[in-house]
Amino acid sequence: MSIKLIATDLDGTMLATDNSIPQTNLKAIESIKEKHIPLAICTGKSYAISKDICKQCDAQYGIFGNGTQIIDLKEQKEIYRNCLAIEELTFCYQLARKHHLHIHAYGDSFVITEELKYMDLRNYAMYFKSQNSVFGKYDTDFNLILQHSEKDLSFYIVKNLLQYIQEHNLTIFNVILSGENDLEEMRSELENRSNLTVQFISKKGNYKDELLDKEYDYFSIAPQNIGKGVALDFLKEYLKINTNDTMSIGDNLNDIDLLKSSGIGVAVANAYEPVKKVATFTTTSNASNGGFAEAVYQFVEFN
Repeated sequence: MSIKLIATDLDGTMLATDNSIPQTNLKAIESIKEKHIPLAICTGKSYAISKDICKQCDAQYGIFGNGTQIIDLKEQKEIYRNCLAIEELTFCYQLARKHHLHIHAYGDSFVITEELKYMDLRNYAMYFKSQNSVFGKYDTDFNLILQHSEKDLSFYIVKNLLQYIQEHNLTIFNVILSGENDLEEMRSELENRSNLTVQFISKKGNYKDELLDKEYDYFSIAPQNIGKGVALDFLKEYLKINTNDTMSIGDNLNDIDLLKSSGIGVAVANAYEPVKKVATFTTTSNASNGGFAEAVYQFVEFN
């Protein structure tokens, strides 16, 4: 077996807990570049949030929003996108209100929320580290727009998320519903919605959000038939690469289909147990200690 494409998750896989790329992983990236093996970043985050990391990795391809968008990063060419319809956005917003859940959404170059609180606050903390580089302005309705002087990324903090999206005709890739209580009671309401792809993620117990020092669960909601595995299948066909010649690396529940769509699926040591169960191989190193690099050196042949 000859690896011709490596697809990797970011948080908890490629990146350390401080959002940096460990030196061992950077060296592994240089090694696969020398062998001309394309690297594809596969993340639940939007491209705007992931752009700097993609540059550091010198990644050739990017799967963003859990598969709602695929970009040829070298050509700066979007090769796939699938956005949520306003009817589905409305359903998600009403469901969040009904169950008193936090809601935020991702677009091309923005995160929109009514309050920075869970994953949206995490993204803000990670990517707007320097307050000196952040400036804000209010619109006529006193919605706050936070922008970064060095990044093509904005955070919209608005009074009514759905109304703002409708009034400004914003394109939304995916929506996140979060809460600290048990979300099981509303799970069936989401999963019975045929036009949606729903993924449940827990940030509790061993998987607590250390950056925010907070425990919570969330649903990542995207259009129908969206996922990292589906997106990887699209990319393999686009590149004319066989499944057996691909390797994927991940840690979270939204990486399960990614691993299943690869010839070799690797779980890093800190991965969720269901991910390890479907993996071909589990590393002994966690993300911060070079789990990605261990996977590369385990399966890529170097002379």
